Amino acid sequence: MKVRHTHILLLIILLGITVGACSVDRYIPEGEHMLTGVAVTCDDEEIQKTYMLGDYVVQQTNSKWFGAKVPLKIYSLSGTDTTKRSCRFWRKLGEAPVLYDSLKAERTMEDIRKVLNNAGYMKAEVEEFKMVKGKKVKVLFNVHPKERYSIRNIYRLVDDRGLHPFITVEDTAQSLLKRGVPFEVTALNDERNRIASYLRNHGYYKFTKEDVQFTADTARNSTEVDVMMRVKLHQSDGRTEATEHKQYTIGTVKFIADVNNPNEPTDSTHYKGYNFVHQGDLHFRKNLLISHSLVKPHALYNDNFFRRTYTNYTRLSAISFSNINLTERPGTDTLDCNIIVNHARPHSLGFDVEATNSAGDLGAALSTSYQNKNLFRGSESFMFKIRGAYEAITGLEGYEGNNYVELGAEATLGFPAFLLPYVKREWGTRHNASSEIALQYNMQDRPEFQRRVLTAAWRYKWSNLNQRVQHRYDLLEVNYVYMPWISRTFKEQYLDSLGKTNAILKYNYENLLITKMGYTYSYNSLGTREHTYGKNAYTIRFNIETSGNVLSAFSHLTNGEKNSDGQYTFCNIAFAQYVKGDFDYSKSVRIDKNNSVAFHGALGIAYPYGNSNQLPFEKRYFAGGANSVRGWSVRSLGPGTYNGKDKGINFLNQSGDIKLDLSLEYRAQLFWKFSGAAFIDAGNIWTIREYKDQPGGEFRFEKFWKQIAIGYGIGLRMDANFFIVRFDTGMKAIDPAYTGKDHYPITHHDFDRDFAFHFAVGLPF
Repeated sequence: MKVRHTHILLLIILLGITVGACSVDRYIPEGEHMLTGVAVTCDDEEIQKTYMLGDYVVQQTNSKWFGAKVPLKIYSLSGTDTTKRSCRFWRKLGEAPVLYDSLKAERTMEDIRKVLNNAGYMKAEVEEFKMVKGKKVKVLFNVHPKERYSIRNIYRLVDDRGLHPFITVEDTAQSLLKRGVPFEVTALNDERNRIASYLRNHGYYKFTKEDVQFTADTARNSTEVDVMMRVKLHQSDGRTEATEHKQYTIGTVKFIADVNNPNEPTDSTHYKGYNFVHQGDLHFRKNLLISHSLVKPHALYNDNFFRRTYTNYTRLSAISFSNINLTERPGTDTLDCNIIVNHARPHSLGFDVEATNSAGDLGAALSTSYQNKNLFRGSESFMFKIRGAYEAITGLEGYEGNNYVELGAEATLGFPAFLLPYVKREWGTRHNASSEIALQYNMQDRPEFQRRVLTAAWRYKWSNLNQRVQHRYDLLEVNYVYMPWISRTFKEQYLDSLGKTNAILKYNYENLLITKMGYTYSYNSLGTREHTYGKNAYTIRFNIETSGNVLSAFSHLTNGEKNSDGQYTFCNIAFAQYVKGDFDYSKSVRIDKNNSVAFHGALGIAYPYGNSNQLPFEKRYFAGGANSVRGWSVRSLGPGTYNGKDKGINFLNQSGDIKLDLSLEYRAQLFWKFSGAAFIDAGNIWTIREYKDQPGGEFRFEKFWKQIAIGYGIGLRMDANFFIVRFDTGMKAIDPAYTGKDHYPITHHDFDRDFAFHFAVGLPF
């Protein structure tokens, strides 16, 4: 009954939405008009694009869902009797008609004029045109920028003689104001901020942007402006006598650690020119606090150094609170600095329980972790994690057992510094550098085989000051795959049976050694702390890695032994040799505050050579799923035109050496924390070489474009503040695995075959 009632309710909503537009007029009071359209036009389209004049419209029309005013049509289902519960329900769920407001129209025109005036268009005009039809009105704002003013001459008057070398000699070349450039108010403000920042970074602690003033003089019948910049003397308030600006020096630097109770005694020590005051035991090594501070005794005050020092302490996991206080010695040009830090709780425990469902086989996993944020009193982060999983496997015949058990342990040790010889600690501090050592062991026992994987890694990470660029360098990552036991049934069916042997499967069920080195470059135009959703922004990611070259060179030099497959071995284990590169680009274009378009393109190529004829399973590409071509379920697309027949090993055969992903997504804000998306995805994977177990999977320039799969669909997203929950439904449009009419499921669809549902956390790109 509940299902039937739900269907009836949905039908009523759809019918109401369909006819609701006819009854909107009754919700518009007499003498009022519903705003049905707002547009901004400009005599110069480039000016309109550059300054995004449409963003300054104060009053917008009713919100739209993918081009339709669905919330308004839901509201129109309510009726006019507000005493009814159903009326209040539909009105709360929907959105009332937006009534034209002349005051908001005036604000729109004033804001647009102000923006253009600040950009140098001092005589800009904005006109409003209203097109009324019945109880509805459309509004057009027509913008006339007119001529743009420019700077003719720049004069500098510096009242403080001590600042002459900075303003009139050293600093003039860096000035943002040049002859002939547009006269922009924003440029004047930027110049004030730049001068203030420049001087505060050279010791002038009390200098502010208010100490820089501009006056402008325009000639009659001319668009040229003479600008006078005046740097005033220092005056703390309007009553005291103006004096020259002081250049301050840092006196003492004192670290105050965990001093929370003024009634308790403190311990004081002096170390390397710094003072330390703390209550109880000092939880940090003194060198940790010194090395992450750019504030040095007897150095000139530098505002930038103070900001970066504060940032350095906030990124240390061992510190929960930090602050920096400055005290001026009376009658002097000396500043004493107190750096206050409190330690964070070093120990934490975590537990995770998860349920699994692999092709209908149910299971559960339990993991526990321990973390120490200050292992050696230098903000070293140590994490140890243990995970266990169990799964009841059904449908397997001819095997001794019918369950899957997995046990794993992982240990990671991170250092807030760049641990490399000849690299100064200060360099790592300036670039937010960190080093990490990781060790991991995984044990899998299945009815078909037993698998052991041991991983050890040493890597570095660093970034630039604005956090837009991130670097990661894997100095060495070693993966040792060991197969202690394989069932006789599995070997006979897939590995050793004449005429049925799968080369890809066989290669990945042998002992193998992978020694990887790699580098990853990431760029986010907004910085790593910002997501690009609904904004004009882009991200770039590039990765390259290689494996086995050092061992191959060593084997050739020493005439190393080969196994029966002609591969060099290290400690009697064949090692993988390959090179792999990935490029990923995403761009978001903002249409308005509720709508945006996002594009994503990714290309990956991996090439096995030397000691390897094919890639290890962990390094191969897969297509389909929540972050790929969403018309296909995960790992079910490709390679090329391959259409797997043996469902038992498709998870392995549907992998490749080349991957192409293209996506175009329209994103719209719906209501509350929900937004929607409509998307088109394209892509596939291919193999570098022709493998008999993957017919049709080889990449060929003359035909690869015919093998690109295309899918389309819609999605719903909920922003839960710290993460985004995503539901995407995809349909196949072009399926390269089929020929004839099945090649175009967009016109000959089979819902069971061509539909895919995806649940994920986070955006697809």
